[in-house]
Amino acid sequence: MTGGHRENLLRIFQSALAAVNGRACVRVRLEERPLPGNIYMVAVGKAACAMAQGALDALGKRIADALIITKKGHAESLPWPVLEAGHPLVDETSLEAGRKLLAFVDRIPQDAAVLVLISGGASALVEALPPQISLDHFQKINRWVLGSGLDINDYNRIRRRLSRLKGGRLAKLLSPRRVLCLVVSDVPGNDLRAIGSGPLVADEDLRRPLMLRNLPDFITEALKHMPPAPAPDDACFQNVKREIVATLDNAKSAAVETAKELGYQIMLETSFVSGDALEAGARLAKKLLRSEPGTVHVWGGETTVRLPESPRRGGRNQSLALAAATMLQGHDDTWFLAAGTDGTDGPTEDAGALVDGGTIARGEQAGQEARQSLARADAGSFLEASGDLIQTGPTGTNVMDIMLGLRTKLGN
Repeated sequence: MTGGHRENLLRIFQSALAAVNGRACVRVRLEERPLPGNIYMVAVGKAACAMAQGALDALGKRIADALIITKKGHAESLPWPVLEAGHPLVDETSLEAGRKLLAFVDRIPQDAAVLVLISGGASALVEALPPQISLDHFQKINRWVLGSGLDINDYNRIRRRLSRLKGGRLAKLLSPRRVLCLVVSDVPGNDLRAIGSGPLVADEDLRRPLMLRNLPDFITEALKHMPPAPAPDDACFQNVKREIVATLDNAKSAAVETAKELGYQIMLETSFVSGDALEAGARLAKKLLRSEPGTVHVWGGETTVRLPESPRRGGRNQSLALAAATMLQGHDDTWFLAAGTDGTDGPTEDAGALVDGGTIARGEQAGQEARQSLARADAGSFLEASGDLIQTGPTGTNVMDIMLGLRTKLGN
């Protein structure tokens, strides 16, 4: 084994990010199978700039015009307008991006080819609401859903019903133009209906009642104003081709290969890590403590956090990592990493954390208390005090979350 174990886990994580980088994945796809003629391009998501740069690498001046919409702080210099919009909550900049997108679509010639690049975050970054639903009402819905513990699939089922762009509606607006959509997947099972809330995908679910229990009245009232969505057999989908170019499994496979190169044994965990972040952290830590020394565990998934009324600093990965650290306390031969592949965990600039058997002691020495931090959704403050936060900056991708675990013999 080469290098320190902590540094090696960070290296393994970085290799996972590189394998699903939006620029590289889009460039390779378009170089292998080039698009003919001049192209109009729309890129939306946290990886929008990276994906657009990959298209520019492959297509160059054949891109006649483009519109890029990304998360605030993720913008890069490109030859076309780059709009920064709100995430994870839709805000006025998201609605402005929606207006700009509708205007851009109107300017595309009817016989043109369109390249659409979608990555995680698109659901919030660009929006056009029904006239009966105000921004305040929609934000209230989003805040409730984000704090409710609903998984991403149910969250997107609600958002698709309240959009003039999602659930295949953008396909209707682009018809009859030829459309190629390249996607970086940030949802379990790579369901194209859920990625970016499926702007170019027919969604039969929209034709059925939404069967979710215990929705508050202000959500059920809003759902009465669902805009019409194209049926799966609508002609607008005949000219739309969709391909996924990067997934969580791609990132996990790259992590496995790098861990092998570093001399570790591998345990590739195939189950998707979901559910409550605190419960998941404890569960993964227990499994790690039972593992064979010298084995790197590779997990992937996306958990949820039930937020208190006034949440503080942190996100699901920081909560998961701190919960794991409480189980690893005193095991000086054990490390655990949990981080978002997009470089941000919740409303923070931290990607996640890399904890070990000394994390709790270091945090407590700095005046923090782990269980109190978890209860207040303030894992970030504890992990900053313990020195365990990970910062990557924008990564040019978003394929959900990676978790890595390693247990060694004392003295290794």
